[in-house]
Amino acid sequence: MSATVDLLRRKFRAKFGGEARVYRAPGRVNLIGEYTDFNDGFVMPAAIGRTCWVAAAPRADRKLVIHSENYSDTFAWDFAAGEPARTGRWSDYPAGVAVMLARSGAELRGANLMIHGEVPIGAGLSSSAAIEVAAGYALLDTAGLAVDGLQLARVSQRAENEFVGARCGIMDQFASVFGRAGKAIVLDCRSLGYELAPIPDSVHLVICNTMVKHANSSGEYNLRRAQCEEAVARLAVFYPGVKALRDVTIEQLERRRGDLPDVIYRRAAHVVAEDARVLAAVRELGAGDLGAFGRRMAESHESLRTLFEVSSPELDLMVELANRQEGVLGARMTGGGFGGSTINLVEAGREKSFRQNMARAYEEATGRHADIQMCDPADGAGRVD
Repeated sequence: MSATVDLLRRKFRAKFGGEARVYRAPGRVNLIGEYTDFNDGFVMPAAIGRTCWVAAAPRADRKLVIHSENYSDTFAWDFAAGEPARTGRWSDYPAGVAVMLARSGAELRGANLMIHGEVPIGAGLSSSAAIEVAAGYALLDTAGLAVDGLQLARVSQRAENEFVGARCGIMDQFASVFGRAGKAIVLDCRSLGYELAPIPDSVHLVICNTMVKHANSSGEYNLRRAQCEEAVARLAVFYPGVKALRDVTIEQLERRRGDLPDVIYRRAAHVVAEDARVLAAVRELGAGDLGAFGRRMAESHESLRTLFEVSSPELDLMVELANRQEGVLGARMTGGGFGGSTINLVEAGREKSFRQNMARAYEEATGRHADIQMCDPADGAGRVD
């Protein structure tokens, strides 16, 4: 960490002059609970050791200047000129956070920001939330404003919803803020109440990146949300208390199956069952039944593949290959799908052979080199002192 921070500070001095404070926010992996967050449901993510770094210092004027090390590109905005236009590029994420903070009444100062991201883009590990949270933390702290974790997560989600155009739930940003080393987060996406669930030392989390990128702001993600909203509207006719799919039981859904178009039924069936899987998985993890937890992961992947239809041939292959390896307790796609990564629960001591075997088998089958890394739960966002 110190080498990365020192290098970023040197690069900041070379570009902007002066000294900078450095902030960090991690990506996340989701163990189980996919597409349930915007349905007011339950999720179990964990922050990971892949990080977005932001070096920041105040300016004397009202300009916000953001430089991306990854893209070798600079974005500038004068607060006095009104809100910037969406560009469809990397800068929409930090700029969107600045816009939402300003809308919320935060009196931001002009600032120089330099961003260096280590979370793979399009891998389903929420590089977008990492840059949003890190930039938001830097903007607030640079302006001398208090950083409220929940407000930061909400503002970052609004930036992605309203500025970037991806109608994501709050899971990614919440995990980036509130993650803790060695623990997963069990989050109720309606109340935003959460608890930390320890991951036993007997297992490791291993992420297999298919190297096929996905894009959450593309039409398919937003379409799935619209389909879930249609299911709620149709079911609320029969069950007036239903405000989100989280309020629907499996029995209620089956009773009204004939009143729903098939595709709407299947989308709802995934979400309703996935909420139940998360709650069961929480109990099983607490009881130390990792085999049962792994079976919930398998059920989740199959549901995402067949009912929600967000998997891909490469993700399915990764899961299939993982299930052939010794010491694998569970495997599933993670994140928005249509490419990206799988999350694997691997017995301690087996992770090295798992990585080697998976890399070889995937390359033989696809001709692609996969990025396979152990990513156990890490701490959430903060300033690096």
